Amino acid sequence: MALEKIIGREKELHELEWAVQSNRSELIILKGRRRVGKTFLVRSFFNDRYSFHFVGAHRKNKPTQLSNFREALIRFSGKTDIPLLSNWHEAFVQLQKYLENCHDQRKVLFFDELPWADTHGSELVDELEYFWANWVQNRDDIVFIACGSATSWMREKMEENQGGLHNRITHRLYIRPFYLGECRQYLQAHGFSWDDYTIIQCYMVFGGVPYYLSLLRPYLSFVQNVDNLLFQTGGDLTDEFNELYSALFKKADRYIRIVEFLYSKREGYTRSEIEESTGYSGGGLSKMLDNLENCDFIVSYQQFGNVSRQTLYRLSDFYTLFYFRFMRNNHSRDEQYWQHHFQDRSIATWEGFSFEQLCLRHLPQIKHALGISGIATESSAWRHTPTEGPRAQVDLVIKRVDKMTHLCEMKFSELPYAISKDYAQRLIDRRQLFMDVTGNHRGVVLTMVTPSGLKNSTNNSIIHSQVTSRHLFLEL
Repeated sequence: MALEKIIGREKELHELEWAVQSNRSELIILKGRRRVGKTFLVRSFFNDRYSFHFVGAHRKNKPTQLSNFREALIRFSGKTDIPLLSNWHEAFVQLQKYLENCHDQRKVLFFDELPWADTHGSELVDELEYFWANWVQNRDDIVFIACGSATSWMREKMEENQGGLHNRITHRLYIRPFYLGECRQYLQAHGFSWDDYTIIQCYMVFGGVPYYLSLLRPYLSFVQNVDNLLFQTGGDLTDEFNELYSALFKKADRYIRIVEFLYSKREGYTRSEIEESTGYSGGGLSKMLDNLENCDFIVSYQQFGNVSRQTLYRLSDFYTLFYFRFMRNNHSRDEQYWQHHFQDRSIATWEGFSFEQLCLRHLPQIKHALGISGIATESSAWRHTPTEGPRAQVDLVIKRVDKMTHLCEMKFSELPYAISKDYAQRLIDRRQLFMDVTGNHRGVVLTMVTPSGLKNSTNNSIIHSQVTSRHLFLEL
């Protein structure tokens, strides 16, 4: 059966094609958060044709993993006399024997969810190192693809390996969530006729995660889809939160505690504040923060003009943000909750914040719209919180190497956004405060990011540049 057409992923497809056509053995690391389409990419590119394919089993012990490996060997080799496997050394010996008699010109080995197969004390990585150093490196016909959602394991055990895999990796592929333009491509290819505004709303709930998009139904409205997936009994994503974190992280409760704390303040917290609240510290906390960021659940950023350069961590996963806001403490049992409440004022407040997150996720598109893709920039946030006097914040500051600085104002609105006289004055005052506090008095301009642009008004004269949905949907 033919697989679906691949949306986007041009760079990754080019790398896979390069690996297949090369005249050497290749070791490809493929990583990215769960549900992002890693397996689909490999399956589609190779059309499910491999010399060998093994999938690690979640939360299964070593004997089960080895039994599954043996079954895969039987399936691909056609031999039923493969002995039972008691350890990974025996597993790779049997794999080597099979491959030595395999007549495929390029032997593609796809190890999916490899981190799951590495149970405690399994020595899987040690034996993989030996298999590569003792056999594969002497050949020129192996394409080994190691794929995993546990990005920390992939980095520590594969990319930073100091043993037999050291400097053996030939391709590192990170599969990111879709941007808006790719979401539109995907939805159109599956029979949706939603306009850009609705697709933006969809992104603010589900992010650019292809698996979530695959669950949407074109015969339902967007609002009905939200209820169908998130609020109806037995909905495909009602239990996604716990499944998602437990599948990715050991001791998932610690990771959930961190993201729950980060949710409590939209601009995020410093590391020291996270330590004080959670009780986690040292290398353990560093590892957890790195893992969360590598899986696209949080982002780290600097505050503009912060002399100490303290890093702030902010929760950025759209599904997690939606879950905390509307699902975790929802005891109404209303299976049409979103249809009944999507026009509430509280929803509008959430949409404003979620749109800001969307804009931050689409920084490359914003820079392209401003004509500064080729200019070196620094992106940050700015907070001014004195004990006395006016407070202010700007969620996105883009400082350019040519001495210009964009203060980006992000507003979610279906219709062209109207800048009132009072709001215009607030923007002017904020810009002046920014210049006074930071000492940056030259080239500070105001940029508006809003889906439908600005409504014609004399107050628009204070705005240097506009970014609309047309720009956010650019496919770069």
